[in-house]
Amino acid sequence: MSIKSDKWIRRMAQSQGMIEPFVEKQKREGNISYGLSSYGYDARLSDEFMIFTNVDNAIVDPKNFSTESFVERKTDVCVIPPNSFVLARTVEYFKIPKDVLVVCLGKSTYARCGLIVNVTPLEPGWEGQVTLEISNTTPLPAK
Repeated sequence: MSIKSDKWIRRMAQSQGMIEPFVEKQKREGNISYGLSSYGYDARLSDEFMIFTNVDNAIVDPKNFSTESFVERKTDVCVIPPNSFVLARTVEYFKIPKDVLVVCLGKSTYARCGLIVNVTPLEPGWEGQVTLEISNTTPLPAK
């Protein structure tokens, strides 16, 4: 098992453009923290969301998934309906080196509110913005 430190992440971000835009240190500024931390990088979500809804009484079929089950929104704040989920992408663009495997996990700040982020691996050599699925496991709307 190998855990990379903030120095390694900083070096890779600066020399190989692994994370763009790269925030050098963790920032809070009245928000949930983001940027470089001791042993990881807290990414941000863009303002584009696909909110799962059942307005058309669709059946979820993994082999024939319909985008009609989603409502698209561009907003600074997303409200996730009870027992539902959203798809969102990161602000940051990632370029993963060929000898590195990245695992994206949800923040405990959100987990304490019943919001769960699906564990997402970023495989060696992959690049792009990460699409995350955030589930609201509570019977209440979540911000």
